Amino acid sequence: MDTVTWWSVVRFLHVAGAALWVGGQLALTLVILPLARRMLAPDAKDRFTAEAGRRFGILTGALFLPVQLGTGWALAWHKGVTWASLAEPGYGRTLATKLGLFVLVMLAAAGHGMAHAKHRPDLARSLAVLSLVGSLGVVLLATALPA
Repeated sequence: MDTVTWWSVVRFLHVAGAALWVGGQLALTLVILPLARRMLAPDAKDRFTAEAGRRFGILTGALFLPVQLGTGWALAWHKGVTWASLAEPGYGRTLATKLGLFVLVMLAAAGHGMAHAKHRPDLARSLAVLSLVGSLGVVLLATALPA
């Protein structure tokens, strides 16, 4: 137990938050929504999927995003990351790319919610796919960063 430090807990929270976000996206996309489309009447399906998306969005804003931003900032501070170091080859550029992609993912997710609220299903679906693919890219880049 001597190897579990405060920073291990911070890193765990960061990884767990990412797993919940990406896992939630995958569960919604690959399991929940296809079953809802197949098993529910159109009105029930629309209400169910809207509520599932709304709840996931609330959890994202209230839990996921604050945890990711707080733990990400703490980990970067602990590693000595500066604005200048984000331009350096290796760790800095990989982290900068991960951060940039994370911002795009969050914008796509927010756009998905807005498009859904404005009854633009094709745009909402495209933004959801973009958010999911981008999230997988963020995880891929995160695996390239040393602990």
